[in-house]
Amino acid sequence: MQTLKPKPKARPFCLSVKGHVKLLRLALAATSMTLFILAQAPEPYIVITGFEVASTFFFILLYILRLDRLISCLFWPLLDIINSVVAAVFMIVVSVLALIPETTTYTVLGGFFH
Repeated sequence: MQTLKPKPKARPFCLSVKGHVKLLRLALAATSMTLFILAQAPEPYIVITGFEVASTFFFILLYILRLDRLISCLFWPLLDIINSVVAAVFMIVVSVLALIPETTTYTVLGGFFH
């Protein structure tokens, strides 16, 4: 007779490596946005960084609430990768533009943290 093994308990998202990376990404994007706001940088810098903060927060909330398991019609890892690639392209553009001379210290720090 086979013995039933208990299912291993799922690790909470915030304690996983993926969770730590997402939270670090959110912290860096929020820091960059704060520095851009303090520097009164051009609006595209703030808007693109705000988009990054919002989308990262959305994915963190999605994984914490386990909605990725409830909404199984979407392939969440692929959406997460697409989000990361698009955000990386935008962030590289903003970072390079923020590091162009004749900018304030806060703008340069925002570009550096981005």
